[in-house]
Amino acid sequence: MISPVLPTYARAPLSFVEGEGPWLISETGERYLDMGAGIAVVALGHANPRLVAALEAQARRLWHTSNLYRVPNQEALAELLVENTFADTVFFTNSGTESMECAVKMARKYWHAKGEPQRHRMIAFEGSFHGRTIAMISAAGSEKLTKGFGPLLPGFDHVPFGDHDALHAAITEETAAIIVEPVQGEGGIRPVPRHCLQGLRKLCDEKGILLIMDEIQCGMGRTGKLFAHEWAGVAPDIMAVAKGIGGGFPLGACLATEKAALGMTAGTHGTTYGGNPLACAVGIEVMNVMLEDGFLDNVSRTAGRLRQGLEGLVASHPTVFESVRGEGLMLGLKCVRTNTDVVNAGYGQHVLTVPGGDNVVRILPPLNLTEAEVDEALHRLDAAATALEGAA
Repeated sequence: MISPVLPTYARAPLSFVEGEGPWLISETGERYLDMGAGIAVVALGHANPRLVAALEAQARRLWHTSNLYRVPNQEALAELLVENTFADTVFFTNSGTESMECAVKMARKYWHAKGEPQRHRMIAFEGSFHGRTIAMISAAGSEKLTKGFGPLLPGFDHVPFGDHDALHAAITEETAAIIVEPVQGEGGIRPVPRHCLQGLRKLCDEKGILLIMDEIQCGMGRTGKLFAHEWAGVAPDIMAVAKGIGGGFPLGACLATEKAALGMTAGTHGTTYGGNPLACAVGIEVMNVMLEDGFLDNVSRTAGRLRQGLEGLVASHPTVFESVRGEGLMLGLKCVRTNTDVVNAGYGQHVLTVPGGDNVVRILPPLNLTEAEVDEALHRLDAAATALEGAA
């Protein structure tokens, strides 16, 4: 008999009822150190007092009105994002895949508004992940995501990650945009080299096409900058954001320049829940925290300590781990053993990590992790690796 909850997840046999900072407490009262942060979502830790206060204050006033009317919190959050990014305008959503849907629609509408509707195709990279809607699995193109869901949405061309010649060859007179994650998350924590992001920006400018960046997982402070593309000194035309922007409350955003948003006039796009007062109250406070002096610098310091410790684990356990990759607090352990075995061994040591592509274990902790918590995580991961070696 089918479960009342549709069985689309291979869930771990764990259930949590409470959280505090980087810690989760199970139904039986056991404490787990959460180095996955709900897949890079709980950017400021569980039950963060400032986010709780912002949510409670808004909940007592007003939950929802729809986008039939002005939403003051939405306008305030949009202003914060515009002031601190490349963007001139923002559309709010509930999730990352919705933000990417908006980005694709915006790019196509841009060319339609310019009188070139034939320019509708998007180039994306193998190993990418942009969400689970039909359009976004079509954009990613991998068999793991698309098998059984055909026919897929046409209009997406796929090139190997890092293959410059294939990228240039894929550009035609029908190309509207290139889509890229500055750091691939689900694909196995694969950063795009900074010079390659610079090259992508130059290529798009030369060809007159739009550059769309998916910073759903790598954005919102995770790499030590507010957004990962800032390290390369370039900016996209359109960017999708979600996960950390709500600190655990469902919230996403599609940011764009005025030029890229050319065709997005009244009636061209919409959402019932997106950018409601509750979500944006939390988003404002997330931004307030991340924009405070020293916050992002501390992310980089913490990341340095964590990465150094992970490099030590690789050296100490060469039959379990191969290498460390990633940026900031978006790190991956490339495994020799099966990555799910490493994740499961972590459960035994009460530390939570996230499997990813290319046999990688993702390390995506809250951004305000303390030095003591970093050291505790490393101790538990070391114990997990030791247990795997003993079971070999």
